[in-house]
Amino acid sequence: MEKPTLLILAAGMGSRYGGLKQMDPVGPSGEIVLDYSIFDAQRAGFGRVVFVIRRDIEAAFREVVGAKWEKRIPCAYAFQELADVPAGFAVPADRAKPWGTAHAIRAGRHEIHGPFAAINADDFYGAASFRALAGHLTQEKNPAGHCMVAFRLGQTLSEHGSVSRGVCLCGKDRLLTGIQERTKITRHADGTLWDEPEGGVATALTGGEPVSMNCWGFMPSVFGELDTAFEQFLKGDGGSSPKKEFTIPSVVDGLIRSGRGTVKVLDTTSRWFGVTYREDKATVQASIRELVAGGEYPAAL
Repeated sequence: MEKPTLLILAAGMGSRYGGLKQMDPVGPSGEIVLDYSIFDAQRAGFGRVVFVIRRDIEAAFREVVGAKWEKRIPCAYAFQELADVPAGFAVPADRAKPWGTAHAIRAGRHEIHGPFAAINADDFYGAASFRALAGHLTQEKNPAGHCMVAFRLGQTLSEHGSVSRGVCLCGKDRLLTGIQERTKITRHADGTLWDEPEGGVATALTGGEPVSMNCWGFMPSVFGELDTAFEQFLKGDGGSSPKKEFTIPSVVDGLIRSGRGTVKVLDTTSRWFGVTYREDKATVQASIRELVAGGEYPAAL
């Protein structure tokens, strides 16, 4: 049975964070967040890693990450580039950034030919999440049977500012029916959670809502979906916009609504944590130290 591949999206800069947070050490021996993801994925049964990066960070990335992991698991590199658009389309003259998360995953199409998981480089997903992904990707028989790991909203917040989250909607069969975007979620002083979008109506939340943290499992058929959806995006206002993004939730929504695929929502017992703001780093470091002290990870990866 073919082992699934781990696709790590590491091309983005953290604008609110103020730097290339993918390479910022958080572990007791200088580990970065994606070190833990690769470690967890490998022991869950993943057999290969593909890094999606930018060419201008390639040398630094290979020095910090590649040198460490290329001897332990097969690794490959894909590049997210602004000019990577289908034939017949042009990049708007005033567009400076690549096209979004779906564009980043599409960048891996030449390196991946089997089932794969796609994750953010700067998010910590935990061992149980990778076990759930590996289980689905190695057992699923439907060539359009994708999956995602959902985390509980209350465990994905920052103490240092509002966050945007996609709340997962699904039926009793645990198949995703849609993702509801909540754009400005904060925890108030009294402990209550509210989504308070700019110019919109405030909505109270429980904290138990399942949310997407960009932890996906895909069959290779998704690359055809990405190509079709990207062309539609470019034919619309996305093709002339300097900032509009081509996102994975929009692609997933399209394949679900058209009946061309399904997405199973997988639960996890793992905690999610990430560095949205620079001040979040101390919390991530403390959480990792706690996991190391509890025996979940060795002191040095």
